[in-house]
Amino acid sequence: MNDSLLNSLRAMQPELASIRQDIHAHPEIGMEEERTAALVADRLRAWGLEVTEGVGRHGVVGTLKGRLPGQHAIGLRADMDALMITEATGKPYASTNPGLMHACGHDGHTTMLLGAAKYLAGNRDFGGTVQFIFQPAEEGRGGAKAMLADGLFERFPVDAVYGLHNMPEMPLGRFAIRPGPFMAAPDRWVVTFRGTGGHGGAAAHLSTDVTVLQAQFIMALQTVVSRNVAAVDSAVISVGAIAGGSFGSTNVMPAEMRVGGTARSFTPAVRDTIERRMTELAQGLAASFGCTAEVEYRRNGTPLVNHAEHTALAAGAAAALVGAEMVQADAPPVTGGEDFAYMLEQRPGAFIFMGQGAGGATSEGLHTPTYDFNDDAIPYGAGYWVSLVRQELGGRKD
Repeated sequence: MNDSLLNSLRAMQPELASIRQDIHAHPEIGMEEERTAALVADRLRAWGLEVTEGVGRHGVVGTLKGRLPGQHAIGLRADMDALMITEATGKPYASTNPGLMHACGHDGHTTMLLGAAKYLAGNRDFGGTVQFIFQPAEEGRGGAKAMLADGLFERFPVDAVYGLHNMPEMPLGRFAIRPGPFMAAPDRWVVTFRGTGGHGGAAAHLSTDVTVLQAQFIMALQTVVSRNVAAVDSAVISVGAIAGGSFGSTNVMPAEMRVGGTARSFTPAVRDTIERRMTELAQGLAASFGCTAEVEYRRNGTPLVNHAEHTALAAGAAAALVGAEMVQADAPPVTGGEDFAYMLEQRPGAFIFMGQGAGGATSEGLHTPTYDFNDDAIPYGAGYWVSLVRQELGGRKD
């Protein structure tokens, strides 16, 4: 365990916690992170980094060169955006923007990477270059793709890129990672059934009854994973919304029903199977009812796949910081989505989870109105980044 590094970062914690709470109090939705991006850029400049703003709209890149010889370059990425959730934490630094809050810890991610930038700016004991990548719009608004389309890796070349996410259910100071598929493709789907409506009492026999049709479709969906996906693979299909008819006229059978949800998978083959079988079921059942089905399947992301060599490097950096017993190097895959996956498609690297549960206990869950990032996790996240830079680019190990 690297107590020296952790203690140095704990000495910075009051300043960093103040930054984190400021960002938390002023959440901004994806592609609208103007204030957050300006704060990040100002801090990086104050610490002596070369700063480029407006990468992929509100993305910020801070460039730091070590004082030792070396040509290697790595990218460290943090996301900055908030969610459309009304905060209920009651904290003194709670959101001042109605309907928006940092419910996924991106305020903490941004702060931890800022902490690493400040520490390394004052301790340039490495060779090569670190690109500190502050990304907008991770939460489904295309931030990673926007930065890549704006020439992220052409303008700021890296040999490898790394990301991190806090996990409330993991004890403080623990890390978890695995090589290969680690997070799922977070697809979204909507099926619209159209038929003939009618009076539910006097003329039910004249209706094609899209209500029963959508119910049968929902039940049939349960067989896609159980019978069309191999038992050794993983996938999930969930229904999250149903709409049709009116509670003001419950005796009227609707002519249209909509059902939608999410599908998660880890491989292109399974993803293709889910989309194909969902379409076949919807259209086949609709035809049997004398109805039509319109299937909208949106591939909203891509599976996050860690590169084996860089996963080992990331696990080693975490172990150097907190001890090998605090690092799970064979963590199970997670069916959440993460657009850092697009960066890993263009450059090798790895994504790691970091525990932030206060006192080893489970904290409030991500994407809930009572979630808050644990400021005691800041030294661990910043320390991981510093440890990774030293592992990849050399320098003292403390």
